[in-house]
Amino acid sequence: MSRDVVIQLLYIVAFALFIYGLMGLTGPRTAVRGNWIAAAGMGVAVVATLLTPGMGNWWLILLGVAIGTAVGVPSAKQVKMTAMPQMVALFNGVGGGAVALIAWVEFRESHGFDGSPAHVAVASLFSAIVGSISFWGSLVAYGKLQEVITGRPVGIGKLQQPLNLVLLLASLACAAVIIGGGDAQLLIIGLLVASAVLGVMVVLPIGGADMPVVISLLNALTGLSAAAMGLALDNTALIVAGMIVGASGTILTNLMAKAMNRSIPAIVAGGFGGGGGGGTTQATGDQTVRRTSASDAAIQMAFANQVIIVPGYGMAVAQAQHAVREMAELLESRGVSVYYAIHPVAGRMPGHMNVLLAEADVPYERLKEMEDINREFARTDVAMVIGANDVTNPAARTDQDSPIYGMPILNVDESRSVIVLKRGMAPGFAGVDNALYFDPKTTMLFGDAKASVAEVTEELKAL
Repeated sequence: MSRDVVIQLLYIVAFALFIYGLMGLTGPRTAVRGNWIAAAGMGVAVVATLLTPGMGNWWLILLGVAIGTAVGVPSAKQVKMTAMPQMVALFNGVGGGAVALIAWVEFRESHGFDGSPAHVAVASLFSAIVGSISFWGSLVAYGKLQEVITGRPVGIGKLQQPLNLVLLLASLACAAVIIGGGDAQLLIIGLLVASAVLGVMVVLPIGGADMPVVISLLNALTGLSAAAMGLALDNTALIVAGMIVGASGTILTNLMAKAMNRSIPAIVAGGFGGGGGGGTTQATGDQTVRRTSASDAAIQMAFANQVIIVPGYGMAVAQAQHAVREMAELLESRGVSVYYAIHPVAGRMPGHMNVLLAEADVPYERLKEMEDINREFARTDVAMVIGANDVTNPAARTDQDSPIYGMPILNVDESRSVIVLKRGMAPGFAGVDNALYFDPKTTMLFGDAKASVAEVTEELKAL
């Protein structure tokens, strides 16, 4: 059997593992196995690629693998679940940056794609532009999520979109000159720099409320740039893996945008959502919130027929998922039905709440998506909201002047009683007050979510 046949067979095995692994990511119970299967597929693809004749300097390849392993494995093991969105943004950006650098190397090695087929030059330059946008945009997204830079929209007003258009045209102009025969290094550097600034200027004006969609969109862009680079290099693994990432990221981005009732162009246009702000724990204007205690909350839930827990980023920050599971199990032992209402954009990345609750071994069948759980709130005795702000705000249905108007929300306000666990009255990522907090049937249990849930659990044990 020839080497070429062996390589193609290995690629086929790798693609099968990619697809089978992706199928496993549809549920928490199979997600870990799916990740391992997909990782095995990537390992097979790497071996197939290294078998390609004329692959290059093996020592440099091994050095790169060693450095990547030394940085990636400890980072993945040490990252906290609250920081997972940042890590996803960062690792995604690294992929886009790698593709952009490969395109630059190809430009240098081929002296401006001299003698290369047109599709190779076009695909390489497309990869350079999109990869650079993805890398720098992901760094900004990381900075916003990590709070290194403000989560609020940062832009230049009406000049923002014209500037973005100028940067895009500058990148395309450099690409056109290169395709036309230009081989000056300044052309490819200018292309990468203009694309980099464009990536920064596109993400900076986007507020924290839209970060889950932005992460998904940048992930899709990285996949597309990798697929285009695979086309330029005639590397089947890159093409297939890139298309899988690009297609799945695009579908997810569209689903997330629909969940917020916002178009993707509107999100990219920016200006929505902030990083939250300060507030009072007593009142906003002439509206007063009603406090409750752990003992009162425990009594309400202990004698309820059905309780729905609504997790949000506040649960992630407090690392309260294990305490929540313990409380839920105690309620279920008393005959109370407990479910978890999952909003598609709760948290800071797609599936953030699912990941946290799966880590705490919460039964998957207890996790209910918005479409399934919304009909249950009207017959729910107690809804406990743990740091979920914008996705429970009734203003999305009633206030046409609200920036979140029209966004599908969890119908928490239809419950007979609502208990909100929060540190204070600061608004969510959208930067608007939550009308739910001032509803007469809503009570606030202020403090760290993990500590508050633990107190409620102790009170339940004492009943």
